[in-house]
Amino acid sequence: MPVSPIEYGRYGHPDMISIFEEEYRHKLWLKIEATVAEVQAEMGMIPVDAAEDIGRTARPETVTLKRTMEIEGETRHDIAALFEAIAEKCKGPGARWIHFGLTSNDVKDTCLGLQMKEAFDVLLPQLDELCGIIALRAEETVDLLAVGRSHGQHAVPITYGIRFAVWLSEFVRHRDRLLAAKERAAVGKISGATGSHAALGVKGIELQDRVLTKLGLGVPIATTQIIQRDRHAETITVLAGLAASLDKVSTNLRNLQRTEIGETCEPFAEGKQVGSSAMPHKRNPVTCEKVSGISRLVRSLTQSALENVVSWEERDISHSSTERFVIPQTFILVDYIVREMRRVLAGLHINAEAVERNLTQSSEFILSEYVVTILTQAGLERPKAHEKLRELSKKARDEGKGLLEVVSGDASLSEVLKDTKVDIDEYFCSVREVSKVLVKRAVQSFRGE
Repeated sequence: MPVSPIEYGRYGHPDMISIFEEEYRHKLWLKIEATVAEVQAEMGMIPVDAAEDIGRTARPETVTLKRTMEIEGETRHDIAALFEAIAEKCKGPGARWIHFGLTSNDVKDTCLGLQMKEAFDVLLPQLDELCGIIALRAEETVDLLAVGRSHGQHAVPITYGIRFAVWLSEFVRHRDRLLAAKERAAVGKISGATGSHAALGVKGIELQDRVLTKLGLGVPIATTQIIQRDRHAETITVLAGLAASLDKVSTNLRNLQRTEIGETCEPFAEGKQVGSSAMPHKRNPVTCEKVSGISRLVRSLTQSALENVVSWEERDISHSSTERFVIPQTFILVDYIVREMRRVLAGLHINAEAVERNLTQSSEFILSEYVVTILTQAGLERPKAHEKLRELSKKARDEGKGLLEVVSGDASLSEVLKDTKVDIDEYFCSVREVSKVLVKRAVQSFRGE
C-alpha cells in the first residue's frame, strides 16, 4: 500500500514521476547493457552475433522487472540480477559476453545520468512557461501603482509591474543555473571498477566515449568507480534554490491576500472549492501555502546531497540509499510546485481598489523620501532635511494629520519651499516610468531580445 504522497497521487506530475519509476529505470539498464555490447562488437571486443543476441534479449518485454527482482532476492545484488536475467533469456552467445568489462555503477550511474537529463527536459519547459506568465503579468500591471513595503511597513511607491519584473529576473537566473547544472549532471561512465579501465585497457576509454555519445550523455574526463557526486549535489542545491524563490513568491502572495491588505487572491473554484470546514466564508491561500511547505522539504534534501559528495577512496555506497529518495523527490516536487505557481500566477486576481486604498492609507507618509529629495534640491543639507522630515512625520502621526499638510505649515521650511512645487502626480508618474523601463528589461532578458 502506498505511503508517500507522491505514490498515492497527491503531489507530482506523471511526466516527471514516470522517469523515476522502477519499470523505466529497469528499461534504461537494459538499454545501457545492449548499447555497450553493440559498441564492443563494433570495436571488435566481442563477437557481433553475441551483441546481436544481447540486443534482441535486453528488452523489458523479454527480461522483465519481475524476473530481475526475483533473482535479486537470491543474489542480493541488483545489477548481478540484471545480467543473470538477460543471460538466461539469451538464445545465442550473448550469455557469455553480457556485462563484459563492466562494473555495476557503469550501468547505474549512466542510467541516473539519463534520468536526470530527462528530468531537466521536463522541468525546464515548465519553468519557461512560468516565466512567460510572469512576463505577461508584469506588462499588464506596469502602471499599477502600489505601496511598497519594507519590514512589513509602508515604504515608498512601486508598481505591481516592478514586483513581477523582480520575480521574472530571479527565475531567469534559476533557468541559467539549471541549464549549467544539467550539462554537468547529464553524464555517464563506462570505466569499470575504480574507474581505471583495468578490464579493457586503453580501449576502454574509446568504448566509454562511443557508448556515452550514442546514449546522448556527456563524457567525464575521469571518474572513480562512481561518477563524482559534486555533480548531483549541484543539481539538488540549484533545484532547492528554485524552490526557495517559489516559496518567496508564495509567501508574498499569501501576505498580500491577508484580509486587512486584500490586494491579491489566488485562484478559487467558485461554487465548488471549500475554504474551511467550519467557516464557509473563507478563501484561504492554500496553494501558496502548499508551495511554501513543499519548498521547505526540498531545501532540507540539500544536506544529504552534499554529504553524498564524500566517499571512501574510489567508492563506497553510502550515497546510494539516500539518492533513491533525494534525487527523485527533489525533481518531482520542484516540477510540481513550478506547475502550481504557474497556475496561481495565471489566475491571480489583483484587487485594484484595495491596492489604491492601501496606497493612500498611510496619510502621505510614503512621500517622506520624495519631500527629503525636494528639500535637498532646494538647498537644505540632506541630513538636516532627513531629520526635519523625521520630526514632522512624528508630529503628523501624533496629530492625525497628513504629512504634506504638516510640511507646508512648518515655518522653518517656508523659505526653502517657496519656489518649489510638491507635485505628487509627477512623482507617481516618475515611478511608473521607471516601472516601464524595468519591466521591459526583465521581459527582454527572458525572451532573449
